[in-house]
Amino acid sequence: MLTLRVDADTVSRTRLSPSPASESMAWLKLAAASGCHPVFGDPGPLARASLAHPDVALLADLLPQNGDTYTPDMLTPQPGTDAQRRDLLDEQIAQIEATAQDDLETQVFTYTRTHWSRPLPATTRRIAESGRMQRRLANGLARFWRDTLADGWPELRSIIDQDIAHRATAIATHGVGRALGALHPDIEWAGDAVTLATSWDGEIDVTGRDLVLAPGVLTRPDVVIQVDVPGQFVLYYPAQRIGAGRDRRSGGIAQVVGNVRATLLADLEAARSTAELATRIGYTPGTVSYHLSALHRARLVTKVRDGRFVLYQRTAQAARLLEEARD
Repeated sequence: MLTLRVDADTVSRTRLSPSPASESMAWLKLAAASGCHPVFGDPGPLARASLAHPDVALLADLLPQNGDTYTPDMLTPQPGTDAQRRDLLDEQIAQIEATAQDDLETQVFTYTRTHWSRPLPATTRRIAESGRMQRRLANGLARFWRDTLADGWPELRSIIDQDIAHRATAIATHGVGRALGALHPDIEWAGDAVTLATSWDGEIDVTGRDLVLAPGVLTRPDVVIQVDVPGQFVLYYPAQRIGAGRDRRSGGIAQVVGNVRATLLADLEAARSTAELATRIGYTPGTVSYHLSALHRARLVTKVRDGRFVLYQRTAQAARLLEEARD
């Protein structure tokens, strides 16, 4: 059992927040390992195509593999306090880029050597030593988010916000301690500590820190404690009602992330230009072009030049995905 000692200051500073960075890392980990989410299924071709970008691949190199559990905390910075939650991801990306070199080397070199069963790739080590890793990791997260999760985030955030509302009501009604003990069967409140059922025993003093409770959707079913960064204490737990009302056969964001790309694919039974698609679906040509580029990288659309125009059409793979979603 892992025991995390807290004090009144920690309890008084307990808050709830989404973590777009942790959701991104969970989705990236599944994509890199060819895994499947228990509700949303296969991350899909868009996520795998994004892995071809060198900065996204660098992020994946720092994620645990083959049963390892440690993920460098700098990849999932403690969420800030933006009330509107519009800038949470931007804040987290900025925190990654601002990671001190000493902290980066401790997490990337020392902690991976302790917790991983594989060595750190030599190329990854060289990038870390160069001082350029922070900027590249920040860029990789921004790129993976745009390619795979940006359009589907409102659906995920809705699930997270419902869980936050439920926990907030529980705190107001029953108090912080009882609410902490109800987060997950592996988590208990011991009066002066949060305990987590683990395969090893240990105790960590987290007194005086903020405690951020971060409900997760794509991180399901994992419960994760983040305490390696001084002053930070984040407890990730599965949000309630993940998949409620969802037809699991459809795959949802697992097949094509977001309504815009799904709409484009549905309209690309016939070959169409960017301008025509923009008129038909009511988005700007720039927005349509961006999404078509992502779909093309994922081999879900083809493109051919016809005079002054480039025409796009969905591939047989995309047609199969749409058909599966309708069944």
